[in-house]
Amino acid sequence: MDNPRIRALIVDDEEPGRINLRYALAAHPRWQIVAECAGVTQARAALAATPIEVVFLDIRMPRESGLDLARELVQREEPPLVIFVTAYNAHAVDAFELHALDYLLKPLDDARLAQAIDRAERMLALQQRGPYAAALRGWLNEGREAAPSPYWQQLSVRSIGKIETVRLEDVSWIGAAGNYVELHTEGRSILHRIPMNRLAEHLDPAHFLRVHRGAILRPELVVSLEVVGDGSYEASLRSGERVPVSERYVGSLRGAMGI
Repeated sequence: MDNPRIRALIVDDEEPGRINLRYALAAHPRWQIVAECAGVTQARAALAATPIEVVFLDIRMPRESGLDLARELVQREEPPLVIFVTAYNAHAVDAFELHALDYLLKPLDDARLAQAIDRAERMLALQQRGPYAAALRGWLNEGREAAPSPYWQQLSVRSIGKIETVRLEDVSWIGAAGNYVELHTEGRSILHRIPMNRLAEHLDPAHFLRVHRGAILRPELVVSLEVVGDGSYEASLRSGERVPVSERYVGSLRGAMGI
Protein backbone atom coordinates (compact mmCIF):
# COMPACT_ATOMS: atom_id res chain seq x y z
CA MET A 1 0.00 0.00 0.00
CA ASP A 2 1.39 3.42 -0.98
CA ASN A 3 2.06 6.01 1.66
CA PRO A 4 -0.52 8.84 1.62
CA ARG A 5 0.43 12.18 0.14
CA ILE A 6 1.59 14.90 2.52
CA ARG A 7 -0.26 18.14 1.87
CA ALA A 8 1.95 21.22 2.25
CA LEU A 9 1.41 24.97 2.19
CA ILE A 10 4.12 27.49 1.24
CA VAL A 11 3.84 30.96 2.79
CA ASP A 12 6.45 33.48 1.64
CA ASP A 13 6.00 37.08 0.46
CA GLU A 14 8.91 36.71 -2.00
CA GLU A 15 7.99 34.93 -5.22
CA PRO A 16 11.52 33.57 -5.88
CA GLY A 17 11.44 31.93 -2.47
CA ARG A 18 8.13 30.21 -3.25
CA ILE A 19 9.38 29.07 -6.67
CA ASN A 20 12.65 27.68 -5.29
CA LEU A 21 10.84 25.71 -2.62
CA ARG A 22 8.26 24.41 -5.11
CA TYR A 23 10.97 23.08 -7.42
CA ALA A 24 12.90 21.56 -4.51
CA LEU A 25 9.82 19.76 -3.19
CA ALA A 26 9.14 18.32 -6.66
CA ALA A 27 11.99 15.89 -5.96
CA HIS A 28 9.94 14.39 -3.10
CA PRO A 29 6.97 12.59 -4.70
CA ARG A 30 5.01 12.10 -1.47
CA TRP A 31 4.69 15.85 -1.03
CA GLN A 32 1.81 17.76 -2.59
CA ILE A 33 1.80 21.57 -2.54
CA VAL A 34 -1.81 22.53 -1.88
CA ALA A 35 -1.25 26.29 -2.24
CA GLU A 36 1.39 29.00 -2.36
CA CYS A 37 0.61 32.19 -0.46
CA ALA A 38 2.27 35.58 -0.43
CA GLY A 39 0.89 36.55 2.98
CA VAL A 40 -0.87 35.47 6.15
CA THR A 41 -4.37 36.44 4.94
CA GLN A 42 -4.08 34.14 1.91
CA ALA A 43 -2.63 31.40 4.11
CA ARG A 44 -5.61 31.53 6.47
CA ALA A 45 -7.95 31.04 3.51
CA ALA A 46 -5.93 28.08 2.23
CA LEU A 47 -5.85 26.47 5.68
CA ALA A 48 -9.62 26.87 5.98
CA ALA A 49 -10.24 25.34 2.56
CA THR A 50 -8.35 22.05 2.89
CA PRO A 51 -6.53 19.91 5.47
CA ILE A 52 -2.79 20.67 5.52
CA GLU A 53 -0.15 18.65 7.35
CA VAL A 54 2.91 20.89 6.93
CA VAL A 55 3.34 24.65 6.53
CA PHE A 56 6.58 26.11 5.15
CA LEU A 57 6.39 29.51 6.80
CA ASP A 58 8.53 32.58 6.16
CA ILE A 59 9.01 34.56 9.36
CA ARG A 60 9.56 38.08 8.09
CA MET A 61 6.67 39.27 5.96
CA PRO A 62 4.94 42.68 5.65
CA ARG A 63 1.68 43.46 7.48
CA GLU A 64 1.46 40.22 9.45
CA SER A 65 4.54 38.12 10.16
CA GLY A 66 4.86 34.36 10.06
CA LEU A 67 4.87 34.42 13.86
CA ASP A 68 1.33 35.84 13.85
CA LEU A 69 0.15 32.84 11.85
CA ALA A 70 2.16 30.40 13.96
CA ARG A 71 0.48 31.68 17.14
CA GLU A 72 -2.90 30.91 15.58
CA LEU A 73 -1.88 27.47 14.36
CA VAL A 74 -0.73 26.21 17.78
CA GLN A 75 -4.19 26.86 19.17
CA ARG A 76 -5.72 24.29 16.82
CA GLU A 77 -6.72 20.87 18.10
CA GLU A 78 -4.83 19.23 15.21
CA PRO A 79 -2.24 21.83 14.13
CA PRO A 80 0.00 21.32 11.11
CA LEU A 81 3.75 20.99 11.52
CA VAL A 82 5.54 24.26 10.86
CA ILE A 83 8.91 24.42 9.09
CA PHE A 84 10.23 27.95 9.33
CA VAL A 85 11.94 29.52 6.33
CA THR A 86 14.28 32.20 7.58
CA ALA A 87 17.32 34.34 6.96
CA TYR A 88 17.83 34.67 10.72
CA ASN A 89 21.31 34.63 12.24
CA ALA A 90 22.94 31.80 14.17
CA HIS A 91 21.72 33.08 17.54
CA ALA A 92 18.09 32.80 16.44
CA VAL A 93 18.76 29.37 14.95
CA ASP A 94 19.97 28.22 18.38
CA ALA A 95 16.46 28.98 19.66
CA PHE A 96 14.94 26.75 16.98
CA GLU A 97 17.33 23.96 18.01
CA LEU A 98 16.48 24.47 21.67
CA HIS A 99 12.79 23.87 21.05
CA ALA A 100 13.35 21.10 18.46
CA LEU A 101 11.76 23.17 15.70
CA ASP A 102 12.58 22.65 12.05
CA TYR A 103 13.84 25.49 9.89
CA LEU A 104 15.31 26.17 6.47
CA LEU A 105 17.84 28.93 5.95
CA LYS A 106 17.76 31.13 2.89
CA PRO A 107 19.15 30.49 0.34
CA LEU A 108 17.62 27.01 0.31
CA ASP A 109 19.92 24.00 0.69
CA ASP A 110 18.66 20.73 -0.83
CA ALA A 111 20.34 18.54 1.79
CA ARG A 112 18.86 20.57 4.65
CA LEU A 113 15.42 20.40 3.01
CA ALA A 114 15.70 16.62 2.72
CA GLN A 115 16.55 16.43 6.42
CA ALA A 116 13.56 18.57 7.39
CA ILE A 117 11.27 16.50 5.16
CA ASP A 118 12.51 13.26 6.69
CA ARG A 119 11.88 14.62 10.19
CA ALA A 120 8.40 15.80 9.24
CA GLU A 121 7.49 12.41 7.73
CA ARG A 122 8.65 10.63 10.88
CA MET A 123 6.70 12.97 13.13
CA LEU A 124 3.52 12.60 11.09
CA ALA A 125 3.90 8.80 11.10
CA LEU A 126 4.33 8.81 14.89
CA GLN A 127 1.43 11.26 15.36
CA GLN A 128 3.66 13.92 16.90
CA ARG A 129 1.77 16.99 15.72
CA GLY A 130 0.55 17.73 19.25
CA PRO A 131 4.00 17.58 20.91
CA TYR A 132 5.46 19.62 18.06
CA ALA A 133 2.79 22.29 18.57
CA ALA A 134 3.64 22.35 22.29
CA ALA A 135 7.32 22.89 21.44
CA LEU A 136 6.38 25.67 19.01
CA ARG A 137 4.17 27.26 21.65
CA GLY A 138 7.12 27.26 24.05
CA TRP A 139 9.30 29.05 21.49
CA LEU A 140 6.61 31.63 20.74
CA ASN A 141 6.07 32.33 24.44
CA GLU A 142 9.75 32.55 25.35
CA GLY A 143 10.40 36.05 26.62
CA ARG A 144 6.90 37.18 25.64
CA GLU A 145 4.85 36.13 28.65
CA ALA A 146 3.43 38.71 31.06
CA ALA A 147 5.96 37.77 33.77
CA PRO A 148 8.52 35.56 32.07
CA SER A 149 11.24 33.79 34.00
CA PRO A 150 14.69 35.01 32.96
CA TYR A 151 15.82 31.39 32.91
CA TRP A 152 14.70 28.37 30.92
CA GLN A 153 12.50 25.91 32.75
CA GLN A 154 12.46 23.07 30.21
CA LEU A 155 13.92 21.83 26.95
CA SER A 156 12.21 20.23 23.97
CA VAL A 157 14.36 17.28 22.88
CA ARG A 158 13.92 15.45 19.58
CA SER A 159 15.00 11.89 18.85
CA ILE A 160 13.91 9.55 16.03
CA GLY A 161 10.89 11.60 15.07
CA LYS A 162 9.63 12.19 18.60
CA ILE A 163 9.72 15.28 20.78
CA GLU A 164 10.14 14.96 24.53
CA THR A 165 9.86 17.76 27.08
CA VAL A 166 12.60 17.60 29.70
CA ARG A 167 12.09 19.69 32.83
CA LEU A 168 15.35 21.21 33.99
CA GLU A 169 14.36 20.63 37.60
CA ASP A 170 14.66 16.90 36.84
CA VAL A 171 18.24 17.25 35.55
CA SER A 172 20.99 16.48 38.07
CA TRP A 173 23.95 17.43 35.91
CA ILE A 174 24.85 18.32 32.33
CA GLY A 175 27.87 17.16 30.35
CA ALA A 176 29.29 18.66 27.15
CA ALA A 177 29.49 16.53 24.00
CA GLY A 178 30.69 18.75 21.15
CA ASN A 179 27.72 20.75 19.85
CA TYR A 180 25.46 18.65 22.08
CA VAL A 181 24.88 18.31 25.80
CA GLU A 182 24.06 15.20 27.81
CA LEU A 183 21.20 15.83 30.22
CA HIS A 184 21.49 13.43 33.16
CA THR A 185 18.21 12.65 34.87
CA GLU A 186 17.32 9.77 37.16
CA GLY A 187 18.50 6.64 35.36
CA ARG A 188 18.80 8.33 31.96
CA SER A 189 21.18 10.35 29.82
CA ILE A 190 19.47 12.41 27.11
CA LEU A 191 21.39 13.95 24.21
CA HIS A 192 20.27 17.40 23.09
CA ARG A 193 21.65 19.59 20.33
CA ILE A 194 22.82 22.86 21.88
CA PRO A 195 26.34 24.03 22.79
CA MET A 196 27.13 23.96 26.51
CA ASN A 197 28.00 27.68 26.66
CA ARG A 198 24.70 28.61 25.02
CA LEU A 199 22.71 26.52 27.51
CA ALA A 200 24.72 27.81 30.49
CA GLU A 201 23.59 31.38 29.73
CA HIS A 202 19.99 30.40 30.41
CA LEU A 203 20.29 28.16 33.48
CA ASP A 204 19.16 29.51 36.86
CA PRO A 205 22.37 30.11 38.90
CA ALA A 206 20.37 29.45 42.06
CA HIS A 207 20.16 25.80 40.99
CA PHE A 208 22.97 25.13 38.50
CA LEU A 209 26.72 25.69 38.85
CA ARG A 210 29.50 25.36 36.28
CA VAL A 211 32.18 23.11 37.78
CA HIS A 212 34.20 22.22 34.69
CA ARG A 213 34.38 23.41 31.09
CA GLY A 214 32.43 20.24 30.27
CA ALA A 215 30.15 19.92 33.30
CA ILE A 216 27.35 21.79 35.09
CA LEU A 217 25.62 20.34 38.15
CA ARG A 218 23.07 21.03 40.86
CA PRO A 219 25.11 21.77 44.02
CA GLU A 220 22.34 20.59 46.34
CA LEU A 221 22.80 17.07 44.97
CA VAL A 222 26.53 16.88 45.79
CA VAL A 223 27.34 14.63 48.76
CA SER A 224 31.15 14.77 48.64
CA LEU A 225 34.08 16.39 46.89
CA GLU A 226 37.35 14.52 46.45
CA VAL A 227 40.81 15.31 45.10
CA VAL A 228 41.65 12.89 42.27
CA GLY A 229 44.81 14.44 40.89
CA ASP A 230 46.91 17.56 40.61
CA GLY A 231 44.37 20.35 40.30
CA SER A 232 41.46 18.01 39.52
CA TYR A 233 38.54 16.92 41.64
CA GLU A 234 35.38 14.83 41.46
CA ALA A 235 31.97 15.54 42.94
CA SER A 236 29.86 12.57 44.00
CA LEU A 237 26.12 13.04 43.58
CA ARG A 238 23.28 11.42 45.52
CA SER A 239 22.66 9.22 42.48
CA GLY A 240 26.16 7.76 42.77
CA GLU A 241 27.34 9.55 39.63
CA ARG A 242 30.74 11.24 39.69
CA VAL A 243 31.22 14.59 37.96
CA PRO A 244 34.62 16.15 37.12
CA VAL A 245 35.44 19.44 38.86
CA SER A 246 38.34 21.64 37.75
CA GLU A 247 40.51 23.71 40.09
CA ARG A 248 39.11 26.87 38.51
CA TYR A 249 35.62 26.12 39.85
CA VAL A 250 36.32 24.18 43.05
CA GLY A 251 36.09 27.29 45.24
CA SER A 252 32.63 28.13 43.93
CA LEU A 253 31.45 24.57 44.54
CA ARG A 254 32.82 24.52 48.06
CA GLY A 255 31.04 27.78 48.73
CA ALA A 256 27.76 26.39 47.41
CA MET A 257 28.23 23.30 49.60
CA GLY A 258 29.02 25.44 52.63
CA ILE A 259 32.47 23.92 53.21
